[in-house]
Amino acid sequence: MIYSDIRGLLQKGIEVGLIDTADQNYVTNQVLALLHLESMPATTEGTTDDSIPNLLDKIIAYATENNVIDNVFDDKEILSATIMNCFVERPSVINAIFQKKYSNSPKNATDYFYELSKNSNYIQMNRIKKNIHFKATTIYGEMDITINMSKPEKDPEQIKRESELKHDVDYPKCLLCIENEGYAGRTGYPARANHRIIQVPLVNENWYLQYSPYVYYNEHSILLAEEHRDMKIGKDTFKRLLTFIEKFPHYFIGSNADLPIVGGSILNHDHYQAGSYNFPMTTATTALSFTLENFPNITASVLEWPLTTIRLQSDEIEPLIQAADHVLTTWKSYSDEEADIRAFSNETPHNTITPIARMRANKFELDLVLRNNRTTEEHPLGIFHPHADVHHIKKENIGLIEVMGLAVLPARLKDELAEIKKFLLDQTTSVAPYHQQWAEQMKGNYGELSNLEQIESILEKELGIKFAKVLGDAGVFKVQSECERFIQTLNR
Repeated sequence: MIYSDIRGLLQKGIEVGLIDTADQNYVTNQVLALLHLESMPATTEGTTDDSIPNLLDKIIAYATENNVIDNVFDDKEILSATIMNCFVERPSVINAIFQKKYSNSPKNATDYFYELSKNSNYIQMNRIKKNIHFKATTIYGEMDITINMSKPEKDPEQIKRESELKHDVDYPKCLLCIENEGYAGRTGYPARANHRIIQVPLVNENWYLQYSPYVYYNEHSILLAEEHRDMKIGKDTFKRLLTFIEKFPHYFIGSNADLPIVGGSILNHDHYQAGSYNFPMTTATTALSFTLENFPNITASVLEWPLTTIRLQSDEIEPLIQAADHVLTTWKSYSDEEADIRAFSNETPHNTITPIARMRANKFELDLVLRNNRTTEEHPLGIFHPHADVHHIKKENIGLIEVMGLAVLPARLKDELAEIKKFLLDQTTSVAPYHQQWAEQMKGNYGELSNLEQIESILEKELGIKFAKVLGDAGVFKVQSECERFIQTLNR
C-alpha cells in the first residue's frame, strides 16, 4: 500500500496546487529517497484517496513499521515535515507569489498563504479538529470556549531521549526566529522543514508573517521581528500595529503584554498575533465615553468588559499613535492604592498594556487593555491574575487571545467534565477534589438532572461564567469610580 499512499499524496498535492503535474517525477523521487525506496512500480493497486494529513499518517506508519525511522515522536514529525517540504516552493518563490497576489488585494494574498500553510500540513488540521469548541453566554455577552486537545502527547521513548540530551544547541534561538524557516528539527525541537514566512516591512524594519501550527481561530497568524529581542510595548508598537492593519485591513492584530504573569508564553522574541476573526471583545458595548482633552479628534471610551479596556478611534494613524502613547505612558507610572495598583516595587515595573488594532467602518481602532503584574502573599501568582477559586478551570497566564474573550482551557478538562456529568447524574459520588465544590454547587443550583443534553448545556454555561470570572480577576479596575480616577489623570 505504500506506493498507493505515495501516489495519493502526489495526486492531492497536484489537486490543491502545491505542485504541478510537471513536478510529479521529481517529487516522487524525493519522497522515495526519504523512505529508502529505490523505485516506483509501474503499476500499483491504485491511488489512495484521502486527505493530505491522513495520507502522511499512513506513510509515517509505514516508515516506523519498516525501520526507516524509530517509532519516536520527533522522528515522525521530522520525516512528515521533510516529506511535505518536497511539495513546497522555496521562500523566494512563495514571497513573490504573495506579493503578486497582494497587488490585486491583501485578502487574496493571505488567502493564498493560509491555504498553502494548511495544505503543506504546517498547520496541523487533523490535530486541531480534536479541540472542543463552543460559545457560552455571560454577563459580558457570548464568550468563546476552547478545550485544547491538539497538543500531541509525547511517547515514553521521546521523553527519555529528551532527558538524556546533554548538549545545548542555540539555533534557532527560539521558536519564533526566522531561522526556523526550513529547519529540519531535532530531539526536543520541532520540525519546520515545511515552514515558510512572508516578509512584511513595518516602520523601517523587516517583520515576517506566518500562521500558527495550532490555530485557535480563523487565520491565526503571527507577525515576528527579524531581530531576536525581548517583547516591548511602546510607541513603536502602536505604529507597527496600525501600519499592519493599513496594509491588511481585513485582519486584526494585537500584542501580548511585555511583562511576566500578564504576558504570553514567549516574551523573549518581539511578536504579535493577527487573523480574520471577530472575538467577543470586538463587539463589546461602551460602558463609559470620555474625552482626551489633548486629543480632541480621538473618540475615546471604556468598554463593558471584564478587563479594563480603553478603546480609541480615529480617521488617521498618527493622532491615534500619540493618544495611545499618552495612555501607555500615564498608565506605566500610575498608582492607586485604593484599587491595589502600584506602578513599581522599587525599580521593578508592574504596569503595561495589551494592545489590539483593527479597522472598523473605515476608522482605525485601538483597544488598550490595562494590565498589572504585582503579586502579594494572598495572591502569589498575581493580584490581577486568575484567583485560586478558578484555578481548577484556568491557572495559566491570561494572554492576548483570552483577553479578547476566547478561553484556551487545558486538555485535562475533557475527562474531568465527563466525571462531573456522572456526578450530576448521580452515577458517582466524587470528582477531582479541586472540582468537588463546583460540582456540588451545580447540583444544589439545578437540582435533580437526568437529561444528558441538559447537563452538557449547564456545564457549557457554567464554564462561561467561570471564564468571565477568570477575566474579571485580571481586570485592574473593578468599579467605574476607579476607572474615572485614571481618566482624570489622563487629562491633567
